Amino acid sequence: MEFVSIDVTDGVAVLRLDRPKMNAISVQVQADLREAAAELTERDDVRAVVLWGGERVFAAGNDVKEMADLSYSDMVKVSASVSSATTAVARIPKPVVAAVNGYALGGGCELALAADLRFAAEDAVLGQPEVLLGIIPGAGGTQRLARLVGASRAKDIIFTGRFVKADEALRIGLVDRVVPADKVLEESVAWAAQFSGAAALAVRAAKECIDRGSEVDLDTGLEIERQQFAGVFATEDRTRGITSFVENGPGKATFVGR
Repeated sequence: MEFVSIDVTDGVAVLRLDRPKMNAISVQVQADLREAAAELTERDDVRAVVLWGGERVFAAGNDVKEMADLSYSDMVKVSASVSSATTAVARIPKPVVAAVNGYALGGGCELALAADLRFAAEDAVLGQPEVLLGIIPGAGGTQRLARLVGASRAKDIIFTGRFVKADEALRIGLVDRVVPADKVLEESVAWAAQFSGAAALAVRAAKECIDRGSEVDLDTGLEIERQQFAGVFATEDRTRGITSFVENGPGKATFVGR
């Protein structure tokens, strides 16, 4: 991977986007993200993921220079690559938190939206300014943003292309926590670290239920939940967790991720 790195410590993987100067998301970055997401999905030593762009900027958007000369027929061919990178991150079956320093705009905002939670610096700025270029979000922005903050707020942000500062982002639910800029990574890692000893398959099942259930009607969502609920009874962690609860009370189980 050329512009993405993975650093794992005590079950927490920091997935670092590093393409100077502004972490513009190019075709190569998209390929790197897909590769990283596949690796993080498979690695048993990774229980949670922190998605970070560095201290200065999360990601200022897709690489506009790369797109400048693309025709409609060109974009038909490459548009799947644009969205598949964020989708790959969204489908990592482990808790993922985006640690947002600086700008998270356009494709950068869409990448943050692919995480389960977003922790932002006090001076962070998010937005989907694609309409100011005469285009629209193409990596999930119209869909994930609307599901997160509601259709009318998403329309206001996307139609106008305006920037959303951290305090407003927290108020409308676009981010989940606002902290000092020098604490963003630390707070994100601390949140992720609580899953290092968690029942990994139960957490995975819960994420699957929430993500898949949000895409379907209630009855179908309940059936997804029913199947996952039954499925975790085949795990060793279920035996450990229930046995520990009966014998020692809540919160004392030791899980092994199986």
